[in-house]
Amino acid sequence: MNAQRNRAWRRFKSKMKIKRGSRSQRSQEKPEKSWKLMYIRSEKLIRAKQLGMDYPAKTVRQVLDDEQPLGDK
Repeated sequence: MNAQRNRAWRRFKSKMKIKRGSRSQRSQEKPEKSWKLMYIRSEKLIRAKQLGMDYPAKTVRQVLDDEQPLGDK
């Protein structure tokens, strides 16, 4: 038997393995992107907004400096 194993055959076999294994649910979930892999600042800002995070992260000193004293209005 001369079986040609082309891209379609490999994709079919891959799908069959996923259906049989318990990895089927895990393969559908994508891992969170690493901030190091996101190059453009606008992409980082959009993703941080989706996650409900502050970006760029502020230090304690920056947070304290941003707060207005109660006496000054």
